[in-house]
Amino acid sequence: MPLRIAVDPDAPTAPYEQLRAQIAEQARGGVLPVGHRLPTVRALAGELGLAANTVAKAYRALEADGVIETRGRHGTFVAAAGDAAAREAAAAAAEYVRRARRLGLDRAAALAAVEDALRAGYGSGS
Repeated sequence: MPLRIAVDPDAPTAPYEQLRAQIAEQARGGVLPVGHRLPTVRALAGELGLAANTVAKAYRALEADGVIETRGRHGTFVAAAGDAAAREAAAAAAEYVRRARRLGLDRAAALAAVEDALRAGYGSGS
């Protein structure tokens, strides 16, 4: 299964971020199944006409997000991203609750702040 990535050098988004976002979307959407081996940094850089450091930066960000995992000399693989994303979101939510309580917000005020942030981040229709 070939990796389908299109990097637009004229886009306002940095190439590494375009690469990161597309791989993350394909992994989370199941287009790239868990365990799928990704190309090496050099191979993908050559294929896309990017600097190896650009691809390496995207891979590091994806690994930090739990989307991919590097298994040493064996390569880089798609991780169980949904599980990692859900765990990270739950941890962030728990930290938000602790902070909101320290700030003295009641449940309604804390929930309203989250709803405002969701509207701002996802749009009002999502």
